[in-house]
Amino acid sequence: MQNLLHRKELTPLKAWLTRPTRKPLVIRGARQVGKSTLVRQLANEVELALLEINFERNPEYQEAFTTKDPAQITAALSLLAGHKTVAGKTLLFLDEVQAAPEVFASLRYFHEEMPDLHVIAAGSLLDFTLADARFSMPVGRVEYFHLGPMGFEDFVRALDEHALADYLSTLTLVDIRKQALLKPVHDKCLALMRQFWVVGGLPESVATYANSQDFFEVSRIQQGIVATYRDDFNKYSSGKRNQLVRLVFDRLPGMVGRKFKYVNVSRDHSAADIESALQQLCLARIANRIHHTSANGIPLGAEANPSYFKPLYLDIGLMCAALKLNVLDLAKEDLSMTNSGALAEQFIGQQLLSAGPTFQEPALYYWVREAKSAAAEIDYLLTLGKEIIPVEIKAGKSGTLKSLHQFLKEKSRTYALRFNSDVPTLLNDSKTLTDGRIVDYHLLSLPLYLVEQAHRLAQELLGNDEV
Repeated sequence: MQNLLHRKELTPLKAWLTRPTRKPLVIRGARQVGKSTLVRQLANEVELALLEINFERNPEYQEAFTTKDPAQITAALSLLAGHKTVAGKTLLFLDEVQAAPEVFASLRYFHEEMPDLHVIAAGSLLDFTLADARFSMPVGRVEYFHLGPMGFEDFVRALDEHALADYLSTLTLVDIRKQALLKPVHDKCLALMRQFWVVGGLPESVATYANSQDFFEVSRIQQGIVATYRDDFNKYSSGKRNQLVRLVFDRLPGMVGRKFKYVNVSRDHSAADIESALQQLCLARIANRIHHTSANGIPLGAEANPSYFKPLYLDIGLMCAALKLNVLDLAKEDLSMTNSGALAEQFIGQQLLSAGPTFQEPALYYWVREAKSAAAEIDYLLTLGKEIIPVEIKAGKSGTLKSLHQFLKEKSRTYALRFNSDVPTLLNDSKTLTDGRIVDYHLLSLPLYLVEQAHRLAQELLGNDEV
């Protein structure tokens, strides 16, 4: 039933289909995030005939791309697949395209000579191919679509809680001020969120849980996915590097939320070798680097420090499986007692990475000051227009906001966002710092499960700061 899962990413895909300036689309994402299933679902919903070519399953289809003529290519593919191709009525899906790099060069000719044909390419280890300079990329002739795991609200829909998902997606600042989100609803959302933490956002895990409500079956699926990732290591590493990639992969779940230190991976390998292994996992999109930035202005990446970062894992469900945490462990009222709040930071970071436009490379930053007398750290930073909004994550209901106050004063910012396990609130706050300085600011405090609505609600706040 995986093909019945609702994915929010269908909306931008449908917009791409109807855009006059459409170019061939290249979907980038880790293995098992549902790229192929999403394309099939798209074709089904918009009633396009699907011509699916899988270059790992049928490597001989590469021969069709020896010519640069799209008409000849589609004619050959139609004969090989026994499927007629009609521009405007067919969706040509080139799957596992990393196995046939020369196919990329031909995409430019589809854009130039057959623009009415809908063409999507995808692959599980695509970033390795894109980083290879041995073939010509059709620069400016393709579009990219970045796909991560499913979000929490799509998980809620998978459990047939559509009304609840609709409610969360339409909650307003007025509702928050009126305390419209009642505690029983809040408690239900927290319980669903804990289930999501264990299940995660990989479609096969979600579909299995939606159909069975069996965490044991989910665990079995997750172990199979991890085995698939390990099998992939052989495709981009060998010998001692392969062993080191496995070691970094095993260490990552326990390093989320902390500055990445090479010595915490191994004292027997050089930092350069560990860095190379980590980069392999980043190219496979199993890991993400959250870089430190000075955050003095937009874009945040302009002041990012490439050597100062903390890691984020692909999926919180796989992280829980690696840490051997189950839903009973997460049922504690104070979630901060579970792995020191790292799960909360993984959950929020994972959702924020997927919150931007699908055509943008996912990126997330944080801020830290390591002064001996005034150390401070902001978990994440959001940007809305020219505004930089610090994000504090508290896994439980309480916690000090000392670092947030320091950041707001140092950077002259007046808006802040906090995630915790309490009901949502909106406050105008004034805080006196230890040095006597006063910080006046707007604090939007959201329960962790509302992370997918954070950008919308923060934008609403910026548009109407008389709260």
